[in-house]
Amino acid sequence: MAKVEVICLLYFLLLSTIPVSLCKRGTQAVARREDIPFIKCQVCQTIAQQIHSLVSKKGAQISPKQVSEYQIIEIAENICNLKKEEADWILRFDIVEQGDELKLVDQETEGQCNSKCKTIERTCQEIMGYTDTDVAEFLFKTKPQIDTLTNFLCKDLSKACSAKPPPVPKDRVPGEPFFPKSSKDAEMERLLRSMEGMPGAPNMQMYSKDDLLNMKNFGDDEGDEDEDEENEFPSKLGKVLRDKESKKGDWKERIVNKIKGTAAAIKKHINKAAHHVKKWWRTKSGQKPSKPTKNAEL
Repeated sequence: MAKVEVICLLYFLLLSTIPVSLCKRGTQAVARREDIPFIKCQVCQTIAQQIHSLVSKKGAQISPKQVSEYQIIEIAENICNLKKEEADWILRFDIVEQGDELKLVDQETEGQCNSKCKTIERTCQEIMGYTDTDVAEFLFKTKPQIDTLTNFLCKDLSKACSAKPPPVPKDRVPGEPFFPKSSKDAEMERLLRSMEGMPGAPNMQMYSKDDLLNMKNFGDDEGDEDEDEENEFPSKLGKVLRDKESKKGDWKERIVNKIKGTAAAIKKHINKAAHHVKKWWRTKSGQKPSKPTKNAEL
């Protein structure tokens, strides 16, 4: 448990180097539910295409093995969740008003997630509902072409394309324009998303950067040969923070490079810090370190 807590502390200290603008959002975009009936069939057709494509890519990655039904279920479960990689397709699409219709347009690049993005996500969730296992079973057993999968999902299961969409009201308020996301923003968001699954993070007590840097006695143990190096570690990260604030240039690129470049060092210090905590706990609880047996010595 102590090692997990140390990992979490260092993890959040690392996150403190990332600008608040990327970690905290302002007003969250909200789906426009009134637009769902106009795009439901198009979204359903796109879902079928994306699932079919992702399953095919997965098959190519693990060939000659076959994609399992569980792996297909995982793809189907995540296809409408913007927090998952499988739903990145949603960020590429814009909703464009053409006459009395709303069209789903692939911009071929990821954009900032606004109300249109949230509307597509919400529509996707309404279509999939609890049918992800049905879709996965159908794909696994029949290995259909895209057209067959589209008919199964959009006509047989969800009925999303069973009727022609109604005309768009003339007084409909247009949505926001599509704003492309820079490649560096996209990379940073993927990095943050990959960190969400780190052990202990969901239940971790939140500490500020200053709180963590001021924990001078955390894991302190006299006579340890690595003490000086361990005490230097927070100051090195503190220097990274100060450099980030003082230097001009592309801070996003610097952060990504520093995170990648210090991954091995962080892992090393996590192990050392965990060792300190373990020894500190033994001293506090009065436990003596176990001595090696004669068999072990041999």
